[in-house]
Amino acid sequence: MTGISSPQYYPENLRRVRFFDAENNHYLTFLTNNFILPAYTIAQLYKCRWQIELFFRWIKQHLRIKSFYGRTENAVKTQVWIAISVYVLVAIIKKRLNIRMSLYTFLQILSVTVFEKIHILEVVREFSGTEQLDDSFKQLNLFDL
Repeated sequence: MTGISSPQYYPENLRRVRFFDAENNHYLTFLTNNFILPAYTIAQLYKCRWQIELFFRWIKQHLRIKSFYGRTENAVKTQVWIAISVYVLVAIIKKRLNIRMSLYTFLQILSVTVFEKIHILEVVREFSGTEQLDDSFKQLNLFDL
């Protein structure tokens, strides 16, 4: 923004908005090309955008969608909604059965045993003993002296 050729890349004027975030006790600075909206509205728009970014980060971390089977808007929305629905259903099952392991671990166990005809509680009991084991036996020792 301060370089010699910066006006070539974006010749329009920009507005700098500074906003004090009372929740986190610090100032936020935004650049916008909107000169009509008040500063508070601009700050709220950026806050809403940040919530969307956090939502998509949560999707990447928890739903593990490797690739989309379709490229249309409907196909992507359908796959995301199915993944969210499965996640919520597994969370409900975990809570109703009073399973004490993490939701991530429970999802991993279910993904491994999805086609087995065995009761969920038996699978959890079978895997819960291995959860407390030390993983050091899987680690190779590079400097075995």
